[in-house]
Amino acid sequence: MSGGLRHSLRVAGALMRTSWMTGMQYRADFLADIGTGFVRTAATVAPLFLVYSRTDEIAGWPFADAALVMALFLLMEGLVGGLVEPNLGMVVEAIREGTLDLVLMKPADAQLLVSARTVAPARVWDVLAALAFGAWALAQRDAPPSPADIAVAAALLGAGLVSLYALWLLAICTSFWFVRVDNLRFLLWSATDAGQWPIPVFRGWLRFVLTWVVPVAVVTSFPAMALAGRWDGHLVLTGMAIAALFTVVSRVAWTRSLRAYTSASS
Repeated sequence: MSGGLRHSLRVAGALMRTSWMTGMQYRADFLADIGTGFVRTAATVAPLFLVYSRTDEIAGWPFADAALVMALFLLMEGLVGGLVEPNLGMVVEAIREGTLDLVLMKPADAQLLVSARTVAPARVWDVLAALAFGAWALAQRDAPPSPADIAVAAALLGAGLVSLYALWLLAICTSFWFVRVDNLRFLLWSATDAGQWPIPVFRGWLRFVLTWVVPVAVVTSFPAMALAGRWDGHLVLTGMAIAALFTVVSRVAWTRSLRAYTSASS
């Protein structure tokens, strides 16, 4: 591991620990958010049980496999809502107020700093609920996933999360030119809601959008397909290609956006 990478990981870890301790100081708010998260999780998974109470499968997906997709969707919501959205959302305010200067002056990569400044502790409920629901869904299947299935699923999940982070970064980059991007952030959240259903449910251009434009399928359906033993080389290459594409494009967009930034001291 290179020295630069170790330094970046130490910086990110220190920022996250500080933010976690700060958020946990407000225990009443934390517990209230946990309660809200429980209700939100119940409301999210309820339609899945309702639909499968009327049929055995949807688009070739039995209940157990669709439940894996739902578990991965909950995990995605927890990680994006707890780590990605709060951090990148702060960039909008920093640009608007001119306080991004304070980040750019620090001796570390600006993208790393704006991506790891804060955390929403209450979102830990979504992650725990996702893990519990995912374990239950795996128990409903006739055969457990093989080690290869688990490895591929983990790789695809990582690729999907990287892709979604890059997509959020691209959206936030527009705030360097437009004052408010709240509607765009709301649109992103709304679009990712489609990830709670298996991707074969969608057809034509919508399936393409949910794979290559808003890559929510890479986070939810692709890893679920791997855990169900439905993966092949094409699926893996597609997931990795999407992650690489979004990573490169978002990095280029970020660096060019910084050049266009007019600081508070200008």
